[in-house]
Amino acid sequence: MNLLKFLIGLCLGLILLVLPLSQFQPDGLNSLRTLAVQLDGRKKPIDTVAKETVAKISGAVTYTSVDGDTEDYFNTYLSLWFNTRNWNQEPVVLVSYRPLKEAMGLDLDRKRFTFQELVANSELGEIVQQAHNNQLNDKTLSRNQREALTIEDRLTLLFDTVGNTHLPIVPHPSEPKGTWVGLTDAKPLYGPETVAPLTAQFGLMQQSLLRGAKNHLSLVGQLATELKQGLEALSPSIYPTAAVLQREVHFNHFQPFAKAWMLYSMAFAVMAASFWIKPENLYWSSIGVFTAGIGVQTYGFFLRMQIAGRPPVTNMYESVVWVGFGIAAIALAFELMSRARYYLIAAAPLSIVCLVLADSLPAVLDPSISPLVPVLRDNFWLSIHVPTIALSYASFALALGLGHVALGNTLIAPKAVQRFKTLSQFNYRVLQVGVLLLTAGIILGGIWAHFSWGRFWGWDPKETWALIALLCYIAPLHGRLVGWIGDFGVNVASIVSFNAVLMAWYGVNFVLGTGLHSYGFGAGGSELMIGGIVGLDLLFVLITAVRHHGWLQRPVLSTTEVS
Repeated sequence: MNLLKFLIGLCLGLILLVLPLSQFQPDGLNSLRTLAVQLDGRKKPIDTVAKETVAKISGAVTYTSVDGDTEDYFNTYLSLWFNTRNWNQEPVVLVSYRPLKEAMGLDLDRKRFTFQELVANSELGEIVQQAHNNQLNDKTLSRNQREALTIEDRLTLLFDTVGNTHLPIVPHPSEPKGTWVGLTDAKPLYGPETVAPLTAQFGLMQQSLLRGAKNHLSLVGQLATELKQGLEALSPSIYPTAAVLQREVHFNHFQPFAKAWMLYSMAFAVMAASFWIKPENLYWSSIGVFTAGIGVQTYGFFLRMQIAGRPPVTNMYESVVWVGFGIAAIALAFELMSRARYYLIAAAPLSIVCLVLADSLPAVLDPSISPLVPVLRDNFWLSIHVPTIALSYASFALALGLGHVALGNTLIAPKAVQRFKTLSQFNYRVLQVGVLLLTAGIILGGIWAHFSWGRFWGWDPKETWALIALLCYIAPLHGRLVGWIGDFGVNVASIVSFNAVLMAWYGVNFVLGTGLHSYGFGAGGSELMIGGIVGLDLLFVLITAVRHHGWLQRPVLSTTEVS
């Protein structure tokens, strides 16, 4: 009976994968979407180029034009590529960092600005110039300067994309790693007679999009099919296979990580309802939906690994998605052993937050797949060190969730002593797993560092903060073992100590921005927002501590003291 309920939940979760049905409706542009481009060190379909370009420029995969029309990333890219509107006047460039907007004199309530506005802004030009001077003199950049360079990159990308006739879609005649060229540059490779028909088809596609006729998509799709066939025929052994290109397009449109957080949300709602409505009927259905979410996320990792040819843990975006997966997988393992419901209740919101952030912040967490820096090209060490560290972060995040559930129990139901004790025991087990994984990850990283950099330890910021995080968890675990702290202290430590993980994971990348782990850095993080969340969390801990210890209660005087 329980197996049947589990299968029902699993099937309900899988049904959500086919929604929306529009993902299966062809728009006639598949040949154009799967047109191969050699860009950023690899060959990829133009659908990926479109998604990455629009996300980097505007910070989103959809765009609302100055006329109020909302377009997906592919149609927006086609408009950029074929220059079908005045992109000087379109508010497409993301400027999100408020202090920089203040320094530039921009409207603080706007997120996106036109190319013309930003290029003509003298304050931006001065900050960019100062940033370049600091780089030449090996000086540290301020946050404003780093953000200004990011805007400069967006403006450059926009300028290069609009009306680009040099997009490298023509394969090299013989070398698999040879440089591809644009149609306007292909005559020396293949001769004018061979290139002329392809150039004509490209021109007809542009004219069709400029006219905006009702049947323009079908005509563009037909011309794109002929263009793609012509490009494949130039160098069949070099051009990527249709299956490889279609797989990446499928990954872009299926959006497995977005579907996974939707399934986790559904599982959380069903599990929460099981506390009030016949838990024996809802529990296994919730587990089924949750398992479906883990399965979809695993499928997403499988696709991304096939596309990239490496483990999906090489940048901040991938680590956030991996930690979200780790939280869910570790929680499911503990849940199946204990049947307590609390693991899933604590894990689902955290996995959802990780995946939502990764899905909605492409300007901060860049999801693009790029070639690795040399130190990361050893797939063996990459495959064991980085996932182990990330899984330790996932364990500590799960402990963070269990700590909140336990302290929430202290506020809402202080008399439920046995439940609090049970939650504390669950939390203690997860903390032990996290310490084991982080210790193993640090040791593996030291061995990798010895082979890559010639030393086991160099007090690099990433290494140092990983060690600090480990010590922040070892101390309360040993304190619990010898009786210095009790169940309440363990739960408080699981919340407070996570700030060290947050610094090692987020702070080193977005706040410090220095060290040998520079391949993981990024710009666009909001220290103020993160600091506010941490402050509210610590306030929650303080309130529960006051409630638990009764610090604000008036002392009861004995009879002797009263007399």
